[in-house]
Amino acid sequence: MARQSFPSPSSISGARALGAVARWPLGVAITSWRYMWMTTPLHRSEEPGGAEDLPDPVPDQYVDDTFKPVTDGVGPLLHRRFSVRIRESDRTPEDVMEQVMDNLNVAVPSEVAFFRKTKGANGPVRVGDEYVVRMPGPWDGPVRVIHQDATSFRFATLAGHLEAGQIEFRISRDDNLLKFEIETWARAGDRLSHLLYSVLRVSKEVQLNMWLHFCLSAAALSGGRPHEGVTIRTRTIHESYVYSA
Repeated sequence: MARQSFPSPSSISGARALGAVARWPLGVAITSWRYMWMTTPLHRSEEPGGAEDLPDPVPDQYVDDTFKPVTDGVGPLLHRRFSVRIRESDRTPEDVMEQVMDNLNVAVPSEVAFFRKTKGANGPVRVGDEYVVRMPGPWDGPVRVIHQDATSFRFATLAGHLEAGQIEFRISRDDNLLKFEIETWARAGDRLSHLLYSVLRVSKEVQLNMWLHFCLSAAALSGGRPHEGVTIRTRTIHESYVYSA
């Protein structure tokens, strides 16, 4: 899959952002078409989950009136893990993650989304930074960085997001291979989102395409190649577990 380079989020002008919004309906179709004809093997599984699938609590210092916890969502919680093992790379996990954190837009499909930093200094991802993830539809995706180290970072959702939950990006060494993973814990953010995500499954598949592309882009950034495809594991947790935790 070809990978396009992107400027830093701070350099994206308002006019360019509006142009990206106008391209979204076509962009979703293009991304879905690529997914249908992708030659990379995909290993998908879905199964019931339980209380062990709930995310860790968000540290108190990152909780305020704009924070949107999973309890503010609607419907079941989906615990999803997208992972790719990478061969033929001579890069360290730290090197690859540094490149990703320097500019998140190098790894997302431009037709579907882009990251714009709204709080924090210009430059790489840092704890306390906030971003808006522009996505198809009438929603933005505001998030806050609640964890960051040399090989991982995690977002928590804020008010106005399509979902309620957390997402973590990480990379590690797996024997002689690299392993890049995206792990999400999320519920639909409101009833309309629940319809699109859990009932019609439109948003769920858009999310799959987006994070699948991110995994393959991380492999390309490492200078390596996916080993035995991409694995997508989904565990569905009944909402009763969310409120009893």
